[in-house]
Amino acid sequence: MLTDYIQAAMHKATYTLLEDNTFFGEIPELAGLWSNAATLEECRDELAERLEEWLIAGLRLGHPIPVINDIDLNFTFEKEEVA
Repeated sequence: MLTDYIQAAMHKATYTLLEDNTFFGEIPELAGLWSNAATLEECRDELAERLEEWLIAGLRLGHPIPVINDIDLNFTFEKEEVA
């Protein structure tokens, strides 16, 4: 499931060639996640690495993770009824 989410998110990535001839990459659905590198390939690799870190941090801290392509990584815990 995690691999599917990462692949789906990376397919939504956008890249821009900046004036300094570096590449800026982001996944618009995932706030605050971006990368910047000298080449497009480096930018993609860095974005994928940052995405993994972003997901791990978000899950550990209990932050809501946006659903992408119907892949929902959010956990819901049901409270047990006390008799």
